[in-house]
Amino acid sequence: MTEEQSAQRTLANRTIIMSGGSRGIGLAIALRAARDGANVALLAKTDQPDPRLEGTIHTAAAEIEEAGGHALPIVGDVRDDASVADAMARTVERFGGIDIVVNNASAIDLSPTSSLSMKKYDLMQDINCRGSFLLAKTALPHLEQSDAAHVLTMSPPLNLNPKWAGGHLGYTIAKYGMSLVTLGLAEELREAGIAANSLWPRTLIATAAVQNLLGGDTAIQASRSPEIVADAAYVILTRDPRECTGNFFIDDEVLREAGMTDLSVYGGTDDQLQKDIFLD
Repeated sequence: MTEEQSAQRTLANRTIIMSGGSRGIGLAIALRAARDGANVALLAKTDQPDPRLEGTIHTAAAEIEEAGGHALPIVGDVRDDASVADAMARTVERFGGIDIVVNNASAIDLSPTSSLSMKKYDLMQDINCRGSFLLAKTALPHLEQSDAAHVLTMSPPLNLNPKWAGGHLGYTIAKYGMSLVTLGLAEELREAGIAANSLWPRTLIATAAVQNLLGGDTAIQASRSPEIVADAAYVILTRDPRECTGNFFIDDEVLREAGMTDLSVYGGTDDQLQKDIFLD
């Protein structure tokens, strides 16, 4: 496919089902797609306002509509088989099919093994790894009907440098499980023309998780805005799925490859920005 043909691909009338998306990176991805006129179904738990978190699934849906898209907020749980099946059925009933799965929902706890509770370990496994597998698996019959089918998972490269597992083993297992979903689906679905890729930020991203769990205002100042991940996701999701699969993308590399050289619009300076984990 030529660069001109790639530039003509958009997300207009494409249907995305996303886990999470009430705020942060997921919402930014949804809003970027909405500017093309995409349909976005959000499967998330935040039905009522939480003083610790900005936004709900309903405020996110309103923003998507205002940006030019069509939103379907679905209160549910990506850990639950019936909830995911119901979300899929409601999305297909509303929009007629599914083109894109975005595995965005994720739980984080960077505690070392000695202090990580098994309840939190199970939560990370169930949301991050099992949830990503389940959402993609349940969508497969619909993705097979699309000529622009993508599964995009917010997970890191499979970096086996021991310092990552040695620093926070439980979280590393859960995030690498998501990345294995990408690795396996890309190979399994290659002949079907369904792309599977992962996307990870080079730096910390200014989200509620970073604010609340990774260092407060100091961490936010060392972060880029969620729009950098959203713009990189848009580049990936508008590529031909038969030519773009099995990749572990880094956000700024995607944008530079697409011709963007000035990343200052996303905030921070090189001496301020803090590199994300799993990147040596």
